Amino acid sequence: MWSLCAMAGMWWAVIIGLVALLAPLGVLAEETKPPPPCTLEPGPIRTVTRVIDGETLILDDGKAVRLIGALAPRARDADAAQGAWPPEADTIKALSDLVLAKRVKLAFAGRRSDRYGRELAQVFVIDQGREDWVQGALLRGGHSRAYGLPESFSCARELIANESYARSRRLGLWQNGVYRTLSADRPGEIMKRRGKYERVAGRILSVGRTKSSTYLNFSNDWRSDFTARIDKKVLAANPEFDRSLDALANTSVVVRGWIERRNGPLIDIADPSQLEAAGDGIPSPTDAPKETRPAPPEGAEPSAVNLKSL
Repeated sequence: MWSLCAMAGMWWAVIIGLVALLAPLGVLAEETKPPPPCTLEPGPIRTVTRVIDGETLILDDGKAVRLIGALAPRARDADAAQGAWPPEADTIKALSDLVLAKRVKLAFAGRRSDRYGRELAQVFVIDQGREDWVQGALLRGGHSRAYGLPESFSCARELIANESYARSRRLGLWQNGVYRTLSADRPGEIMKRRGKYERVAGRILSVGRTKSSTYLNFSNDWRSDFTARIDKKVLAANPEFDRSLDALANTSVVVRGWIERRNGPLIDIADPSQLEAAGDGIPSPTDAPKETRPAPPEGAEPSAVNLKSL
């Protein structure tokens, strides 16, 4: 079996078919154009001196970096005791093996920091002439789940493609029932996961629009059953996605995001990548597609600042 580092070393090829399957539903509509490729701004090259957890690094300049797009497992996912959750320990070890004491190149797109002051970056390990994408390696090995934050959904296609590879093969955390996809027709079970990041699968019964939002209803009783909400600002920023929504009635989908309580359980969709066609991105177990990744940004040197800030 390949090690994580070995798996990470094949990033240069792009599997176009896999990426197409994993595109959000708005992009799959016939009238839409393919989403733009993931474009990153080059950042500094530093050395990793410490791994705090499965998604946070400390660099040799003292800065903390959050691996945006790759959500690490935590004990709270299973309401387990702190430090006693095996998927969390496995991810920390995998990340440490990949980056600790190694030079890394940071790259940015959109939002640059979180509320704790950590830099939100895509990270590439520089190793023997290769630049290996850290988030892609963690996702492909089943050590993380793909996600985004408002203004930080860059590279969503590539992130989800690598997650799908691991999920379809039940690698890493995908062997654990805590991370199974939930059924939209079991709102009580979904509500128990309130505040947690989940994937919910089901058939959209109807699409409702108000002045402020569009709602994807998975039953007739929106007061108690699962619903997905899309704010008008998200729709205005993604007009092709907006136009595709009315055709989704009676369509099976998967919604990913944090579970909230708005009458019944709800996921707020902040980006089209949070909505997928059910069953998409599931390659045959006998297939072995190479990793999908963004191109490493060019032009950064040790201690260099982001070039677009000059």
